[in-house]
Amino acid sequence: MTAISEPNRFRIVELLKDGPQPVGAIVDALGLGQPQVSRHLRLLAQAGVVEVTKRAQQRIYRLHPEAMRELSDWAQGFAALWSERMDRLGAFLEDDGRAPGKANQQGG
Repeated sequence: MTAISEPNRFRIVELLKDGPQPVGAIVDALGLGQPQVSRHLRLLAQAGVVEVTKRAQQRIYRLHPEAMRELSDWAQGFAALWSERMDRLGAFLEDDGRAPGKANQQGG
């Protein structure tokens, strides 16, 4: 999901999590030029992160639910990994803390 690693594209995804938005609203919220926002939206659409529909002269963007599910699953894998590592670190620190001075006694 490198498409959302760019800060402005991440901000667009953040805006769209609350619901579909027309390009003009995204431009206003980001304070960027319309061509810049359109380029970011095009890249997000190519990556499958957003979908676009036309309503008269407006283009309305919304998050693509399947892409968000994949991103969530990916992030959950890292959350589980880090949780396990933090649990091991906590156990190590507790074990190390139970025997204060142990290292000092050996170096003595």
